[in-house]
Amino acid sequence: MSLLNKDRIALRALEPLDIDLLLAVENNTDLWFVSESNLPLSKAILESYIENASQDIYEAKQLRLVVEETTNSQAIGLIDLFDFTPQHKRAGIGVLIHEQYQKAGFASEALALLIPYCFKTLHLHQLFANITPDNQHSIALFMGYGFKNNGEKKDWLYVNGAFKNELIFQLMNE
Repeated sequence: MSLLNKDRIALRALEPLDIDLLLAVENNTDLWFVSESNLPLSKAILESYIENASQDIYEAKQLRLVVEETTNSQAIGLIDLFDFTPQHKRAGIGVLIHEQYQKAGFASEALALLIPYCFKTLHLHQLFANITPDNQHSIALFMGYGFKNNGEKKDWLYVNGAFKNELIFQLMNE
């Protein structure tokens, strides 16, 4: 069994066939506060992004992988490493599963694959996740993998005309 395969899912690199998934995710205005984006991205821009997605994590400082259901090779979400800082041996981690596949354990399986990759292959010391207090599903997901709530940034995000706090969850490679 490969490092990035599990019972029901595999994590794989972006491919040109993922353009519709990227268009849906990147142009979903409900998610823009997470990526700090505030403008739609064209198909051409995202196609260029996919072409360059093979750039090494040490150059790009990020890694985006597709979460694929193995029974039908269906792309069901994305899992990202961001703010990768090799000097300090840390990276942020985020996971997004398409709504129709949520609450079925796919995000948990994706984390179960990516966390060991981060610690064993990338030799990171810590991972962090930024989660709003109202996102109880994500909080439970990350805490289930040992992430600890180590702080709160007050009024950190401005979403739909109101400020939201953001919690900082960390997992150390002991």
